[in-house]
Amino acid sequence: MKRKIFSGIFLVSVLTFLACLVLILGVLYNYFDMQLIEGLHTEGTTIAAGIEAGGETYLQNLTMYDNRLTWIAADGEVLFDNQADPSSMENHLDREEIAEALQSGQGESSRYSETLSQKTVYYALKLSDNSVIRLSDTRSTVWNLLFGMFQPILLVLTIAIILSAILASRISKSIVRPINAIDLEAPDVEGNYDEISPLLLKIHHQNDQIRRQMEELRRQREEFQLITENMSEGFLVVDAKTELLSYNSAALRLLGSGPVEGTPSVLTLNRGESFRHAVETALAGEHCEQTMSLGSAVYHVIANPVTHQKKPAGAVIVILDCTERELRDQMRREFTSNVSHELKTPLTSIYGVSEMIANGIVKPGDIRSFAQNIHEESGRLITLIEDIMKLSQLDENSIPADPVAVDLYQLAASVIERLKRQAEERNIAVDLDGGTAIVQGIPNVLEEMIYNLCDNAIKYNRDGGRVRISVNKDKDGHPVVRVQDTGIGIPKEHQARVFERFYRADKSHSKKIGGTGLGLSIVKHAAAYHGATVRLESEEGKGTIVTVRF
Repeated sequence: MKRKIFSGIFLVSVLTFLACLVLILGVLYNYFDMQLIEGLHTEGTTIAAGIEAGGETYLQNLTMYDNRLTWIAADGEVLFDNQADPSSMENHLDREEIAEALQSGQGESSRYSETLSQKTVYYALKLSDNSVIRLSDTRSTVWNLLFGMFQPILLVLTIAIILSAILASRISKSIVRPINAIDLEAPDVEGNYDEISPLLLKIHHQNDQIRRQMEELRRQREEFQLITENMSEGFLVVDAKTELLSYNSAALRLLGSGPVEGTPSVLTLNRGESFRHAVETALAGEHCEQTMSLGSAVYHVIANPVTHQKKPAGAVIVILDCTERELRDQMRREFTSNVSHELKTPLTSIYGVSEMIANGIVKPGDIRSFAQNIHEESGRLITLIEDIMKLSQLDENSIPADPVAVDLYQLAASVIERLKRQAEERNIAVDLDGGTAIVQGIPNVLEEMIYNLCDNAIKYNRDGGRVRISVNKDKDGHPVVRVQDTGIGIPKEHQARVFERFYRADKSHSKKIGGTGLGLSIVKHAAAYHGATVRLESEEGKGTIVTVRF
């Protein structure tokens, strides 16, 4: 724009100067031409008076006259000429100025010489005897005059061009400066050129509209990012070339990928066959669901196509962590299987013994031992059902009692008294140390928790071993119950699962000593019910320490 303004002003300035120069030269040329003719008129009148008075003698004495003077008779014969021999000159009757003077008293004409580039002006005046005097003067033509003044004109033209360029540059800058200074974000409609005010007003309205749209887009983007970032599910958006357009941190975490830069292919985040199949199927325009395993985790991948003009343009992929659900299903299946097995074993024994008694094939002397067997298996069933009911109540937080102040030390002493006979049978020493530690809880649940810990410490101990129970407070004043034994210990690979229902690290030993397989599971749920944590430390062949911190 600045260049166009500069070119326009410069061109107009130069053309205006040239036009003025030509006009001035034309006016001056015409002016001097008229002055020349008026001078010839004055001189002609004076000379005519002199001829009337002195005749040819006057003309002979007129030696100082510079212009050409010719005296022509009425018949056109040249009588006198101050610059040529009259006898050698042709008849002038046909000359324009002569004919005009003979007819009207005076005449004028001008003739151009292309060879000399000169213009000759003639003035003729008729005398009283009908003779005519003619005066003439020669001057250069316009082009010859211009050629003679070429250098001054060129100098002036050069100066004019330089001044025009300087002025055009300054003017163009001054014109463009306010335009360049316009703040397009907030244009000043009133304080600028009236010609561009409509444009600035339109820009102002468009800026407002764009600003509102940007705010809306920013708000939607922030809402979308807030929603996706707070999703526990992974969220991915890819284009038709599998390039990653959008994602949340949960997706990277679930896929085990680090931070991404740019727009890499989504297939670089996970190269598993299930994930690739889901992405490719969605980009082919079909809905796809896949189950994908990654280490110990299980994910459900849902991929939906995104279409544009009925053609796949990308895909939206949602990754659900179903590890816990799969684990719950597995635990439910294991629990159902274990409960069925644990119930079937004593029921089979009871059924078989009772059938033998009912059929009378048992000797009277053996009835007592068979009845004892039925009693023991029935007790085992009752204990198993009670443990299952306790676990159910703990899971559902439906213990039919209100929390009261309970002294853990007294509970531990009571439990030791109950297990005293069992410990003495295997010559296992049971010690209790510490002091009073009060918690708010359900007495029978807390007692069951401590009982199961102590019972396991005795059952899985060595003959002649030791069990140490301590009840005290930690440095923060929190009650802590610790049960330590010198038993067989738990292998490292089983330690993470011993709190699962019916899980037994040593199935042969567990079957030999009896038990329902729910003891540690009850401990874990009872501790959680009371807001406590359970920590297990064990070394195979050296013993186990279980710490419950309230």
